[in-house]
Amino acid sequence: MALEWTAEQAAGVLRMPTASDDKYSRGVLGVRTGSDRYPGAAVLGVEAAHRTGLGMVRYLGDERPTALVLARRPETVSADGRVQAWLIGSGTDASERSAADTAALRELLAGSMPVVVDAGALDLVPGAVAPVVVTPHDRELARLREAAGLPEISLTGPGADREGAAVDTAAALGVTVLVKGSRTVVATPAGRVRTVVSPTAWLAAAGTGDVLGGILGALVAGAAGAVEADAGADGSAALDADTLGALAATAAYVHGHAAAAASAARSGGPITALDVAESVASVIGTLLAR
Repeated sequence: MALEWTAEQAAGVLRMPTASDDKYSRGVLGVRTGSDRYPGAAVLGVEAAHRTGLGMVRYLGDERPTALVLARRPETVSADGRVQAWLIGSGTDASERSAADTAALRELLAGSMPVVVDAGALDLVPGAVAPVVVTPHDRELARLREAAGLPEISLTGPGADREGAAVDTAAALGVTVLVKGSRTVVATPAGRVRTVVSPTAWLAAAGTGDVLGGILGALVAGAAGAVEADAGADGSAALDADTLGALAATAAYVHGHAAAAASAARSGGPITALDVAESVASVIGTLLAR
């Protein structure tokens, strides 16, 4: 049975920083997103990650998206180094990926750190051993199911079993699955399902999925950083699939309510992806105040 994720549950996942925190205990997210063809995805994901509240974002990408990211968010670090989670794939095309980029992404997926995988890196998920959360829309989920050897099913229209499809895919690939949509479905390999209903249809716009990736990446990195600070252990090792599921549902909740807040600030009118990213911090603050 699916659990509808609430504000109380989302608030329980978030963590208020303390006077003893530093940028590493608050979480460091490594980001490999965007491309010369789709540089905006990098800007949106990095912006959303910063707004979610973590210690640092390290962005590693092509020259053009790197320049745009630094112009928008100069606090972003564009050098390799210590991270506690990764966000990969947004704004990239697998058909245009270089052999070097493919090798680098495969190395991340073969490691121990949690990885949020979107868009152009989803084809690399089968066989991954890292703790993984994938964030497909319905068409991308269909391709993931095909790669996993699962039967083809309809994911749209009346009677579509998106929950069942997410559960099957999570179990077959051994990853946590977040299926984007007006009703987001989050499934773990063990079959636990959480759902999040978007409070506004204005969220169906270009770039908003990149924002979701940034929110989720930041939450995962922050959770790993907190575990390291509290236990002195590898934070990523403590983030099991069910924890990742709770983080994913919380990211979807924050994402939807940031969109609603952005629309409300415009008299209920339309919004852009950057509007959503800029509203994330106020949603986080409201949840923490609970």
